[in-house]
Amino acid sequence: MKPRHAGLLGVRLLLALVIAAVATASSGVTNEPAIGAKPIHMIVATVPGVPPDVVARILAERLEPLLHQPVIVENRPGAIGSIGLAAVSHAAPDGSTLGVIAMPYVVAPSLIHVPYDLERDFTPVTLVTHAYAMLAVRSDSPVRTVADLIARARARPGAVTFASTGNGTPSHLAASLLQRETGTRMLHIPYKGNAAVAGLLGGDVDFMMTSPFALWPHVKAGKLRVLATTAPKRLDAYPDVPTLAELGYPDVQITDWQGILAPPGTPPEIVAKLRNALVTVLSMSDVRQKLETMGLEAATSEPDEFARLIASEIRRWNAVVRDTGMKAD
Repeated sequence: MKPRHAGLLGVRLLLALVIAAVATASSGVTNEPAIGAKPIHMIVATVPGVPPDVVARILAERLEPLLHQPVIVENRPGAIGSIGLAAVSHAAPDGSTLGVIAMPYVVAPSLIHVPYDLERDFTPVTLVTHAYAMLAVRSDSPVRTVADLIARARARPGAVTFASTGNGTPSHLAASLLQRETGTRMLHIPYKGNAAVAGLLGGDVDFMMTSPFALWPHVKAGKLRVLATTAPKRLDAYPDVPTLAELGYPDVQITDWQGILAPPGTPPEIVAKLRNALVTVLSMSDVRQKLETMGLEAATSEPDEFARLIASEIRRWNAVVRDTGMKAD
């Protein structure tokens, strides 16, 4: 015959297990996938190793344990992002496909034919990062200020040269805004990616406007000198660098941003789950630190707010492309 206290222990253990199960269910803690049953494919419209790809991999690594499902980064580069974004626009609206959109991709429709409408054929989820360009010259350049640069450009139209990472990229757009604002004409020398910085260091061009991440190691090494930033206010990380706005060029502001899109028709409840998970990831201190080492700041938005940003950026850069006669590579 079993002791009476053994039976009571069994009952208590069973009761504890039931209570724990109910508590877990009511709290929503589960190992089941949060978004459907399929892995999530995050499509990046660039080659590996550049900011949109690196950002996607940082996000994917932290989303997996939150969503309890694999998040696979898939690179589909080409045609100023339009190949990758086209794949997103045609994917099933079930949360299993996401796309990384970057600021240059909203310029693409003004430069080339793209097989989608950015405002109609996607479901915005959230902004994830933003960054600002800096204007830099070589440390041995006679140009000491932005005023010096503009004076040289006015004295010799077309003689002052600037590098970019390609037509329609933030570095090209920033310098185009500077020309439009100052009524100057400078010579654009496009490069493939970060080879543009090498062109500046080698003396092949007079200046460049690009991210702090690309420039600052060379600034610290004494090879480059930064004259200004395109940010709306001085950056906390670089308090001694003036903005172009405070130097008298208020329209030369450019934000290089990245965000997440879903296919058209993705249900609001899925968008909300994805956005909430991304907001959680972007609030993590180690994630924010990783982004800062790339010259990026974590940023989030509501889906409708992100949709308005995309719409306003399309119109703004369409006008710049039209006014400057910018062409695709």
